[in-house]
Amino acid sequence: MALNYEDLKKEFGDLSGKLSQADFVLRKDDYREASKRFARLSSIVEKANRLENIERELTQNQKLLQETKDEELLNLAKEEAAKLELQKESLQKELKLLIKKLEDPEAKDEEEINEIILEIRAGTGGDEAALFAADLFKMYQAYIESKNWSLKVIDESRDELGGYKEIIMEAKGKRVFSLLKYESGTHRVQRIPETEKSGRIHTSTATVAVLPVFKDVKMEISEKDLEITFFRSSGAGGQNVNKVETAVRIKHKPTGITVACQSERQQHQNKERAMSILQAKIYDLKLQEQQAKLVSQRRDLIGTGERSEKIRTYNFPQDRITDHRINQSWKNIQRILLGDLDLIINDLARDGELNN
Repeated sequence: MALNYEDLKKEFGDLSGKLSQADFVLRKDDYREASKRFARLSSIVEKANRLENIERELTQNQKLLQETKDEELLNLAKEEAAKLELQKESLQKELKLLIKKLEDPEAKDEEEINEIILEIRAGTGGDEAALFAADLFKMYQAYIESKNWSLKVIDESRDELGGYKEIIMEAKGKRVFSLLKYESGTHRVQRIPETEKSGRIHTSTATVAVLPVFKDVKMEISEKDLEITFFRSSGAGGQNVNKVETAVRIKHKPTGITVACQSERQQHQNKERAMSILQAKIYDLKLQEQQAKLVSQRRDLIGTGERSEKIRTYNFPQDRITDHRINQSWKNIQRILLGDLDLIINDLARDGELNN
C-alpha cells in the first residue's frame, strides 16, 4: 500500500515513551489528547503488522506454487492463498478507515457519542402506519433495554387505535449512536392489518431519525430567534403535569425546526430538555449543510415517508425483513421486533466500515 506505516510506527513508539513520563501525565489536557492518538495508532500499527505478515505469507505461498509439482500440495497452497487474499483485502479496508479517522482529528468519534434523540413518525398508510410506528418503538425499546441503556420518552402523539403519529425519545448508553445511526430512514411494512376484513395486504411506512447529542459542543442560540409556548401535558404524570402548563414547545424561527417536551414535572426542566434537543437538531443541520449533502435535514435523515422511499421492508406474509442498502434479508420478524436487532445492525456496521 502507498501509506508509510514506518512513520506511524515511529510516532507510536515516541508517544509510548512520552505517556510513561511522570511530568507529562500531570499535563492533563495534553495527556488526554496524546492517549487518544496513541489508542488510534495502536490499532493501526497492530493491523499494519498483521498486513505485513500476510503479505510475507503470500510471497512464500506464491513461491511454493511456482516450484511444487505435487497436486495435493498445489491445491492446499491455492486454498491458503485465497484465504490470505481475503484477509489482506479486509485489513486494507480496515486500515483505510482507521487512517481516515486519524487524519481528521476534529471529527467526532462516533464510538464516543453516548446520547441520541430518537424520533419515530407514522408515514403513509393511516392507522396502520401509526400502529407500525408503535411496533418500531417497542422494538427499539426492547433493544435499548437489552443493552442496559436508558430511554426516556420526551414527547408523543397517539391515535385512537393506540398507534403513534409520532414519538420522540432520548436514549443514553455506551455506543448508542454508532449502533443505532443505521436506523435513520423510511421503514416499510407489508402485512394484513387486523382491521382488514378482506385479507388484503397493506403497505405502510414509518420514518425514523437518529440524532447525536454532543454534550461538549457549545452553540449560541439567540433568544430572539426562538418562539416559546407552554401548554398542558397530555401524558401521564399526575395532577401537576396535567393541570399546569408545564409542557414546552420551542420553534427556531431561522430554520423552522420545532421541538416539544412534556416528560418532566417542572416547566424549566422541560424547557432545558427541549433546548438540548433543539441544539442537537441545529448542529446536525449545520453539519449536513457544510457537507453539501442535502437541501433539507429531515428529508436526508428520513426521506418523505413515501412507500417508494425505503431503507428496510418488513414483509409479514413471507416472514422476512430486507435491508435494501445492503440487499440482505433475515427471517423471523417477531424475534427482531422483540428487540433482537444485533444481527441486522452488525451486518450494516460491517458493510458501512468496509465501504468507507
